[in-house]
Amino acid sequence: MEIADRTRASLGFDEIRRALAARARTEVGRERAAARPFLATHDEVLASLALIGEARALKAEPLSLPIGGLTDIRGSLERASRGGMLEPRELIAVTHVLFAFERTAETLETRKATLPSMASLSGQMPQLDKLATRMERAFEASGEISDRASPDLKAARERARGLHRAIKTRLDRMLADEKFSANLREGYYSVRNDRYVVPVLAQSRAEIPGIVHNASQSGQTLFVEPTEMIGVGNDLAIALSVVLDEERKVLLELSHQVGREAAGIARGLEAASRLDEAEAAALLANDLQASAPELQPADGALDVRGLRHPLLVLQGTRVIANEISLREGARALVISGPNAGGKTATLTGVGLCALMLRAGLPVPVDEGSRLPLFDAVHSSIGDAQDLAAGLSTFSGHVAALKQIIADAHRGALVLIDEIAADTDPKEGAAIAIAVLEALLEKGSVALVTTHLEELKALAHLDHRFVNARVGFDPTKMAPTFRLQLGAAGTSSAIDIARRVGLPAAICERATELSQNAGGALSKALAAAQAEQRQLADARDQAEALTRTLAAERTALQEQLAAHDRRRTEEEFKFREALKAELQFARGQVHELLEKLKKEGSQKATEKASAELAARFNEQAAAASKLERTLQVEPEAGLGPPTLRVGARARHRSTGAEVEILEVAGDELTVQAGALRMKVRADELTAPKGAAKAPFPGEAKKARQLARADEVAPAALTLAAPTLDLRGLRADEALRQLEQFLDRLTRAGDPAGLVIHGHGTGALKSSLREYLGSSPYASTFRPGDSHEGGDGVTVVSLR
Repeated sequence: MEIADRTRASLGFDEIRRALAARARTEVGRERAAARPFLATHDEVLASLALIGEARALKAEPLSLPIGGLTDIRGSLERASRGGMLEPRELIAVTHVLFAFERTAETLETRKATLPSMASLSGQMPQLDKLATRMERAFEASGEISDRASPDLKAARERARGLHRAIKTRLDRMLADEKFSANLREGYYSVRNDRYVVPVLAQSRAEIPGIVHNASQSGQTLFVEPTEMIGVGNDLAIALSVVLDEERKVLLELSHQVGREAAGIARGLEAASRLDEAEAAALLANDLQASAPELQPADGALDVRGLRHPLLVLQGTRVIANEISLREGARALVISGPNAGGKTATLTGVGLCALMLRAGLPVPVDEGSRLPLFDAVHSSIGDAQDLAAGLSTFSGHVAALKQIIADAHRGALVLIDEIAADTDPKEGAAIAIAVLEALLEKGSVALVTTHLEELKALAHLDHRFVNARVGFDPTKMAPTFRLQLGAAGTSSAIDIARRVGLPAAICERATELSQNAGGALSKALAAAQAEQRQLADARDQAEALTRTLAAERTALQEQLAAHDRRRTEEEFKFREALKAELQFARGQVHELLEKLKKEGSQKATEKASAELAARFNEQAAAASKLERTLQVEPEAGLGPPTLRVGARARHRSTGAEVEILEVAGDELTVQAGALRMKVRADELTAPKGAAKAPFPGEAKKARQLARADEVAPAALTLAAPTLDLRGLRADEALRQLEQFLDRLTRAGDPAGLVIHGHGTGALKSSLREYLGSSPYASTFRPGDSHEGGDGVTVVSLR
């Protein structure tokens, strides 16, 4: 997939590459990430996304592969493979790489089942632990060759060290001789040209015969190797040359071993760079909160949810997530709205995500998004003026359009910012429409931004075009950056001019001229936006009321449940106390019976005893039953209620008496006092036939429940017919609303009621914007307090 440099730069893909490279930990990984290519096939893209997904799973453990800090040793491997000798630092770098291969393979081998792609890459790393250990022993931590490198090297160094000690001993004796030291500048010795020398006064040169190796700058001091030290100095020089020769042998030996394995090590380094790049991509995906969309063919549906511009996210900017959808034959999206409202950001966001996906990278969209795998992306974004070529802004733009049309084909994505602007609006609109029609005939998908009214009207004339607009908040005099599909937007140029400080008189005059000269579409759009602002305020009020009612309903349910449990607990305590009293009484009666037996009234005594035992067993059974109730055991002996509207039943968990209002299969709508709720059929049981016997505290609990009923919110009364859209996405809600209005119109109903709730206000705003341009709706208004307030919209039909 080839992308023009201008397109890649205007969409910002090189910045994505730089962000990816910055998260890599190795030289080879950074180099690979900085040149991240576009992948040729669908399978390659899927494989890349799977590899990055595994890397994200590894980061979640949390764990990173032990490859950080690896240097690029490819040059050293090339020289070693040709028989060259490597320096100690190069061999140490190779050692680090080999140990990293070993640790990486161990890490991924234990996770082979969950990270198969990463484990497969680690399998390309040669396991040369013996060579790595040999080279590690050959060098000290300082980088010097170790005595352990070879026995011959150790012996040579021992001889050299012995000669050093012998020379130093003889020089110490000479310096201790007063006659000798009297001819020296100072009493010390040093090394010049690898020979031991003493500082002799120039005038005493004849007193100390030997070889002069150096002199001070003033010439007053000569550095002389005494004659008696020359022989042992020669021996030291020979020993040092032997040491150098042995060190060279060690380096050559290790270099040749590396050279024999150079090809495998190079393949392993390539695998390490891919793993490093995958981990960097995992970090980038986490920072972007990105996901892997469902891949579509190049000419498939585009359905993006929660789109966030990648570069804005990386900059830490608060980004408004948007939805973009081209389905059911739509191939072009026309984006309109105010300047600085996010039109270009939306355009470049889609294009950059298309390039990232083609490069096998996750993109910042929500799960469930679908994105075609475009095989080409063309763009005309920014000023195309070229003074050197004698092109004006418009001429440069037309030249770019010419090239795009020539390159366009099925499966290509075309992005054009402010198409055919900077010229006469009517002629520009004609050119823009002709260009877009040509692109669609070639099978391309096109996204354009515009202020031209004729382009905004295309969606009403040609099913291949879809309108979208970015919002503008006139109260804050600022764009909202939120994209709304299915609607065209006004430019709000005068509002923006007023915001940036253009004199008020000029802005008022411009508004007057605009209203008199504007087309019908501009006036309709302005009226729709004014109505939308009113609906937004009403929506906020309705949402606030809904939240309040929901909180009150929850509190009442909790209060009813707590009340029922306390009542059961107190009855249990009462029965236990009664049981204890009966036990005490039974003991007394037992004493009485013993006395009666002695007195001879046997028959009367046995009858009284039987009656007393029956009373005791009855109360004990009642207490045990209440104890089981506290343990939330199912009640016995109560059959299911009659499941019909108007029937009464009892809720098992709360014990509340309810009335059945609506039956929909196993789900019922019931009323308990002021509370209306949905329950399952198995949550109800038949109502109790008689009131419970009073017990201590019963009257007090009844009064508390009555007070709870008094403060409970009244039941929400809804006008029929109604449509409940709460919890739906905007596009699904609009489809259901259109079907609902069509059904009411065919049925001859004069009005309908739409329930949307308060929420964030987005759903209410979208619905009321749609109603402003709907052919079904005559008027619409927020609901009155008895209808549900601003959480509902009442629609009058034509």
